[in-house]
Amino acid sequence: MGDVVTSRDRSLDIAVTGIAARLPGPRGLDDWWDSQLQGSVHSRRYTREQLLAAGVPAALAADPDYVPVRGHLDDWDRFDHDFFQIRGREAELMDPQHRWMLEVAWNALEDAGVPPRDGTEVTSVYASMTGSGYLRAMVRGGDLDAGLLDDVIHGTEPDFMASRVAYRLGLTGPAFAVQTACSSSLVAVHLAVQALLGGDCDQALVVGAGFGYPQAGHLHQPGGVLSATGACRPFDRHADGVIAGSGAGAVVLRRLSDVTGDDPEPYGVILGSAINNDGHTKAGYYAPSSAGQERVIGAALSAADVDGGSIGYLEAHGTGTRIGDPIEWTAASTALRGAGARPGSVAVGALKAVIGHLDAAAGVASLIRALLVVRSGVIPPLVGFTERNLLLETEDSPLYIPTEAVPWTGERPRRAGVSAFGIGGTNAHIVIEQAPPREPLGSGAGASREQAVPSPASGAPAPRERLVLLSAADPEALDRVADGLAAHLRTHDPDLGEVCGTLVNGRPALGERLAVTGRTSAELAERLAGRTGVSRGTAPVTGPAPVVFLFPGGGTQRPAMAEPFTALPGFRRALDRCLAAFAAPSADRIRQALFDPDFPADELNRPALAQPALFAVGHAAAAALMELGVRPAAVCGHSSGEITAATVAGVFRLEDAAAFIAERGRAMQDCPEGAMLAVGADVKQALALAEEWGLDLDVAAVNGPDSCVLGGLAEEVDAYQRRVGDTCFVRRLRYSHAGHSRLIEPALPALTEAMARIELRPPNLPIALNVSGRVVVPGTRLPRDMFVTQVRQSVLFGAALDSLAEHVPGALAVEIGPGRPLSPAAEAAGFPAVALDRARDAPGTTALAGVGALWTLGQPIARDALTGGGRRTRLPGYPFSGPRSVAPEALAPPADSPAPAPRPEQPGEDPEPEIPGPVDPAEGVTRIWAELLGRDDFPADADFFAEGGDSLLITRLIRRVNSEFDVRVPVREMLARRTLNGHIAVVHRIRDETDR
Repeated sequence: MGDVVTSRDRSLDIAVTGIAARLPGPRGLDDWWDSQLQGSVHSRRYTREQLLAAGVPAALAADPDYVPVRGHLDDWDRFDHDFFQIRGREAELMDPQHRWMLEVAWNALEDAGVPPRDGTEVTSVYASMTGSGYLRAMVRGGDLDAGLLDDVIHGTEPDFMASRVAYRLGLTGPAFAVQTACSSSLVAVHLAVQALLGGDCDQALVVGAGFGYPQAGHLHQPGGVLSATGACRPFDRHADGVIAGSGAGAVVLRRLSDVTGDDPEPYGVILGSAINNDGHTKAGYYAPSSAGQERVIGAALSAADVDGGSIGYLEAHGTGTRIGDPIEWTAASTALRGAGARPGSVAVGALKAVIGHLDAAAGVASLIRALLVVRSGVIPPLVGFTERNLLLETEDSPLYIPTEAVPWTGERPRRAGVSAFGIGGTNAHIVIEQAPPREPLGSGAGASREQAVPSPASGAPAPRERLVLLSAADPEALDRVADGLAAHLRTHDPDLGEVCGTLVNGRPALGERLAVTGRTSAELAERLAGRTGVSRGTAPVTGPAPVVFLFPGGGTQRPAMAEPFTALPGFRRALDRCLAAFAAPSADRIRQALFDPDFPADELNRPALAQPALFAVGHAAAAALMELGVRPAAVCGHSSGEITAATVAGVFRLEDAAAFIAERGRAMQDCPEGAMLAVGADVKQALALAEEWGLDLDVAAVNGPDSCVLGGLAEEVDAYQRRVGDTCFVRRLRYSHAGHSRLIEPALPALTEAMARIELRPPNLPIALNVSGRVVVPGTRLPRDMFVTQVRQSVLFGAALDSLAEHVPGALAVEIGPGRPLSPAAEAAGFPAVALDRARDAPGTTALAGVGALWTLGQPIARDALTGGGRRTRLPGYPFSGPRSVAPEALAPPADSPAPAPRPEQPGEDPEPEIPGPVDPAEGVTRIWAELLGRDDFPADADFFAEGGDSLLITRLIRRVNSEFDVRVPVREMLARRTLNGHIAVVHRIRDETDR
């Protein structure tokens, strides 16, 4: 068939931008869809032991009419309550449907490329759930503390589920509970569409859940809708009813006109929807009405402004009942035929045959499956079908039943209908269409991807290095996130620019973090799977640590040392500004040395070029890092790096710094040549060895207790190195002169003259000085000759770092320059250290890896500046896997044990738990904290409110304390002394006063 020619007004179309589900069957949506095409059935037949363990009474499990089958949801009781900052005890009391809705809502927003808690979109919430069997189980148990009643009600009743999702996910649009029995969540979709068209919100989240507690089978009753055989066979001759299922689903909706080329491609488009009620013109309250169903389908087609001939698939309500199926078949056939559908042109599907009836979530789950049909162009089989129900009217019916997966052969664009009918007669129907074709990348919106960088060797495009940033709420979840992305990269080989942009712009930055760089999907997948070449860290909950910038000096230079930093936005601009401050011939030579890997190393190792080149790359990299959001709290440089540090701190104007560093290099190069040797030993010990061997060497630098640099004539340095051998670490620096030694003294007059032309300004940042090893505070005027005498004096870098550690406690050291020569000294001084440049250890890497490491430690990196804009893509959602959480009150006693005798209760008695008063207030208060807050590992100084308590919970705590200790503690005092030790002390004081 060809494309449908249409002049529809698309201004009322609604895009489905994100979906998520927890349904019986495979957990991943791709695997779940594959199972649909294979005709799999995801129900479970329970053993007697499983039924008894779930809490099914033994007599019921043994009843011959009991059918032990359900669409089973694995790990139904797991909930990542810490992720949503919900106390463990509160989580136990929440109906699993409330828990699932939080998780699938989060995943659906992620899938839509909209970070939850982002706040940029006004998002409304429409939520539906099945009546809480979990609540009934807790009430039946008889041990429910009346003090918990508010938590129980808020965690189980439908009234609170939408507002809970809005609160926990930071959504600011209207939040509604929608309850119309089996049609609830599809009615919710209709209402969400109307809200979007009416301007009530920018985005709508529809979420539904269905669950019967305990998760088990059902008692078949003759004439009822529940299957006697435990198999749901919609429209089949042997259909005998439905089985129950457990699960949840969510969709995210936006106006199609608001979807940009940078958003993920929608799953499909809602063209129109309708809802109605059968009214009283039917056999009974529970009976379906063909007339009502026909009207709602016709109204939806009319709202969609499409004819029935354009519909190629119908996701039916499909309960698999002998009478209900023919009623639905007739209604759909009549409505579609009347709207122009040809005989046998509409394939019928019924999700209940696969996973059972999800009740309130059935509609949204069916919508999700229908969206996958129109997106993929493949129609799944109606599973379990053998031959048609004899009551189906098949003559001239547009409907047909597919018995195997078949490609779409109907009209284009692909369109489908979705039906849901509720007990009591509230009907809903949605008409959907495949998403309109996207503009190809490279034209219009979404064309902001950076192109591959040409390879210098072959001229062919070489993939650029990409920075992948992942986060999670806990370390185990971070591992699951990394593994999930690795598998996705291997399987789909997506565009890495889209992957990185999605992770930055479509995912929130959580506390546990991982960063990795790579150039291809395969390379990134390998590194993620093996955790090789990755940085991991935790963002401090108190905010980012202060940062100290460290700048290396002579001896660290290498050809093309600027190349790794070009990955930083703003670096090239900053470098151009810096080089413009040098004289033209010198600037050209510096630029060549910074970018040419074949530049003569001997020339670069001489001070006249090394020092300006190091200054230029360090200053530009610092400017780029500050542009990304990392601002130093203090600075320190080593040798010539101190000029860079002072410039960043505002002591030198850029032009003055360039002039002075150029003169410094020239003047030192005019001095007699020498050499420097790094020695892994205490400076006194290193000098003693030189004196013992008759070698006249000077101390160029003291970098730490066991690290120094000696300098002097090259032959004496060589002799020292030979004599030391392998008794301790020694390394000759790549430098032609012996800085900070007596050989440099001839340079001092020229430097004094150069400094006379420069006006030094007070620093605007603390700066740790080489000459004193001390920190000077902002506003301090530095002596004019300090940067001259510094050339000759020993660099007291270790002492400077120690002073910085005292001045900026808890700081993070960031080394800005080639390699990481200063990082070991910083770590020895107690600083966590990050070197921006890792190319020496990992050839081909850029400074992105260093910036990624800073982000993992909580630094405020402007992540979007590193990845750019561009189209967001679909990636694996957050892998929730919390602890098992079931309220003890909901657990049934052993199936064969006698029921406990009822306890007498006096009128008006407050049913507090009957716990004997403890002898020791510390034991009792600690236990009450544990019971109310859901854990028992609190430190003595734990703050009740920081641990999840609130005003309601503190009131319950006070009541418990008063009851168990027979005291009356003041509310104000418990609020003021809010730690565990504080509460214990309050009880001790009041008990002591009472005893006296």
